[in-house]
Amino acid sequence: METETEHHHGSHRRLVTVNPETHESGAVDAIVVPTIRHPTWLKYAIRLATELDCVLVTLHSKWSKAHLVPGLVPAGVRFLSVQIADPAALNVPDFSTTALLRNTPFARATDLSAKRNLGLLLARLLGWERIVFLDDDIEVSGHEDVARAAALLDVYDAVGMHIGGYPDNSVVCHAHRLAGGKQDSFVGGGALAVHTTRNPSFFPNIYNEDWFYLLNDKELRQLAVTGMVKQRPYDPFDRPVRARDQEFGDTLAEGVYWLLDEGETWEAATGEKYWEQALSRRTEFIKDVLRRVESRLPGNQAVENSLRAALGRHNRITPQLCVQYLQAWKEDRLRWETYLDTVPPIGFDKEEIGKSLAKHGVPKMGIWASFDRMEIRRDTVVRGGM
Repeated sequence: METETEHHHGSHRRLVTVNPETHESGAVDAIVVPTIRHPTWLKYAIRLATELDCVLVTLHSKWSKAHLVPGLVPAGVRFLSVQIADPAALNVPDFSTTALLRNTPFARATDLSAKRNLGLLLARLLGWERIVFLDDDIEVSGHEDVARAAALLDVYDAVGMHIGGYPDNSVVCHAHRLAGGKQDSFVGGGALAVHTTRNPSFFPNIYNEDWFYLLNDKELRQLAVTGMVKQRPYDPFDRPVRARDQEFGDTLAEGVYWLLDEGETWEAATGEKYWEQALSRRTEFIKDVLRRVESRLPGNQAVENSLRAALGRHNRITPQLCVQYLQAWKEDRLRWETYLDTVPPIGFDKEEIGKSLAKHGVPKMGIWASFDRMEIRRDTVVRGGM
């Protein structure tokens, strides 16, 4: 029997419309894939873009090389591949949320949020209203579910897909499930169709950035879930640093969504008194999971080490920091919306895209593309370390 706890909500599904009926198929403008892996991992996204007859956008960094994509994409499939050497060079606002955490233990050194925001910027530049974010470790069996999700964007601001295979959770929540806890998966950016012009939002550089993207001014945006995709398995307990890096974002997101589950707006999370209670709940939750792991899974040192790493990082989070972050996030949402209003649609112009993606004074992004059946090459890469 699954264990429930008063310190944690194992599911937020009541906030989402599950499997709304639709017999229609919607058009998708682009599939957007942030990736750090070898481009061979893109085979599902390539097939999906082929079946949907939409543009495949792949955003590469670290070990993933954009220049290899042209050799993998079938003739006639439109694609746009961008090599990102330094996310700080991207032509997006300098966010207060990022500045708040800079040079602190809570700063996040990944570029996933930057890539997703770049996808939103491309949508504005190229006039795309319906895009689908797809992680490179997500397997899609067919295009029909994605087309139905796109059709639902007539009503909903975002439509996620059920993620089967390996569960999509934080390290702490994986441990909770492993030790017999009741734990669901929520809608995430790994397989998410979004309407880009309605209620614009951005992805902050924090774990659970997709949960924050799905919020509006006071509560959750119009959100549904449909269809099924599959996440490839991985070991969430291979490095304790993974749990440590996730803890601040997991704490914030779970604290905000706790209020939504209770029928309140997230604005109740803007006071320090609320976070004193929320942080205490989270502390007890992690300790309870650790006790159950030690009792039910004795000798599982990797899981115990990850939970202790999460607890150590959690103990450094203060109510003041949580309040400051949410205030900065509110400012950033307005900053992002104002910024998008200044972005002119340019259509597909090989020179203008390169200039528009990078900050002023920075060399154009490395771009490889085939768009509207015209082959285009760009090999000037932004200089900078990663």
